[in-house]
Amino acid sequence: MISLLLAAAILVPNDGAQVIQLTAKKFEFSPAVIELRVGVPVVLEVSSLDRKHGFALPDFKIDEQIEAGGVTRIRFVPDRAGSFAFHCSVFCGSGHEDMGGTIVVKP
Repeated sequence: MISLLLAAAILVPNDGAQVIQLTAKKFEFSPAVIELRVGVPVVLEVSSLDRKHGFALPDFKIDEQIEAGGVTRIRFVPDRAGSFAFHCSVFCGSGHEDMGGTIVVKP
């Protein structure tokens, strides 16, 4: 599977956190690559377009359920640089094992 770097919708709320909108659907996340900065708070607004999914980012101890038709907000502060894999943590069919992406945290 080829990962494409897709532009994320980026907003800045009053508290200074970067807001990134992320969508999940069988069997992909969009965008599949998200770039962040060390120490800059972020809120991922994750929505599902088709069914229940999960969003797991093990390196930051994040594992959230994503319900269809709603938005799950995941707030965290990246504390180190690197590339960190995320994946769907709720089985969603025969392509589930390929549903993932990467968060790239820059200094």
